[in-house]
Amino acid sequence: MNHGTFLRQFFAAKRILVSVGVYDALSARIAAQEGAPCIYVTGFGAAAARLGAPDIGLMGMSEMVEHVRSIAGAAQCPVIADADTGYGGPANVRRTVREYEAAGVDVIQLEDQEWPKRCGHMEGKRLVSAAEMVQRIRIAADCRRSPDFLILARTDAIAVEGFAAAIDRARAYQEAGADLLFVEAPRSRADLARIPGLLDRPCLANMVEGGQTPFRTAPELQAMGYAVALFPISTLLAAAHAVRRLVATLLRDGGTHALSEEMMRFGQFTDLIGLKQYAEFMDRESIPPEGGRK
Repeated sequence: MNHGTFLRQFFAAKRILVSVGVYDALSARIAAQEGAPCIYVTGFGAAAARLGAPDIGLMGMSEMVEHVRSIAGAAQCPVIADADTGYGGPANVRRTVREYEAAGVDVIQLEDQEWPKRCGHMEGKRLVSAAEMVQRIRIAADCRRSPDFLILARTDAIAVEGFAAAIDRARAYQEAGADLLFVEAPRSRADLARIPGLLDRPCLANMVEGGQTPFRTAPELQAMGYAVALFPISTLLAAAHAVRRLVATLLRDGGTHALSEEMMRFGQFTDLIGLKQYAEFMDRESIPPEGGRK
């Protein structure tokens, strides 16, 4: 069963899908090995990991395709990937969809901000018209090569036009062909709970630690009617905290002994990244010296 079919069946069963945000291939590999049923390639995390910069539209389409391809190759589970606004006009959206699908993505996220966009939990967002976003979704639906490549439509309208307008936009996007809907940054628990019942597609809830939306667990979101519980930057925040703590300790103590129990052992790490499997493959495929035997 391909990942798109798996996701459709998962949503039909009314079960909550926990999607773990990852910011590079290593975090994707860890999430997959720990049993994550789905991973999410965060644009916020991509900008942070690759550029050390905020999510304000600095990453271009080609950079993101390279980024998501490495992540999809490291994970053996469904991949949802942030494609921002599609990186331009209709022809750009078409190319972005084709490139993401070829890179191994299973669900592409497109949003209704102007370019350059901003993280959904930042101030100062600007929207394109609903008609322009409908065009983006329609193009994506028409140009995908497989119907099992799913389209996630995100609206940032709550912060700009209000809750009712955001729901109207989401309804227009579902009519245009979106398979999943993402109404970003509801400010209250009541608004968060209302969204799934107002729409006719599986809905995603975005849980950002310290963000604008009240934080809820996956079981709580399932009870509200959500299909996907997304935790997009939890791994990024945890990794940044751990690295800062490690560097501060190293510079203070001249060594890392104080944190040795919080670090993965070298052998554990080489197991994580598959060194044994690579070594076995290289040994099996090695060419013996001329005249010798393998």
